[in-house]
Amino acid sequence: MAYAATTKATIGVLRAIVDEVDALRTEVEAHFGEHPDADIITSLPGLGVVLGARVLAEFGDDRDRYSDARARKNYAGTSPITRASGKKKIVAARFVRNDRLADALMAQAFACLTCSPGARDYYDKCRQRGNAHNDALRRVSNRFVGILHGCLKTRTRYDETIAWQHEVTVAVD
Repeated sequence: MAYAATTKATIGVLRAIVDEVDALRTEVEAHFGEHPDADIITSLPGLGVVLGARVLAEFGDDRDRYSDARARKNYAGTSPITRASGKKKIVAARFVRNDRLADALMAQAFACLTCSPGARDYYDKCRQRGNAHNDALRRVSNRFVGILHGCLKTRTRYDETIAWQHEVTVAVD
């Protein structure tokens, strides 16, 4: 009997949480489109209204905050850390980063595997080189942070052919 009461109470709490999440989603959908960068952000594959709003919130909307794409990638934690001395070079993953932003960007990268041929091709090439799934996704995410920076800087929407043109290999007869 006690388990039934506990379960019933837990279900009530979960229903309330789901209702609040739905209300929040409605608010985000209603107001995100008013932002001047919303059209550019949602033009990138994998970034809809909710995930796009999350990425915008974590990056901020100050256009002068990041001097270049590298600064944005470093803040996002998608770029590796390279340490070089005279004798050796070490490349390591960034662990000090904005985890909420990194999570949103990884979700975008995963979604892009099905909707962006360029991202899928790049991911497949990373996997063929021996990179693990998460590392390949991080690399795709890193590319998309750079692409997002370029789109925001030039005030242009995402274009698949322009974004991945350097990855296209031309067959030589």
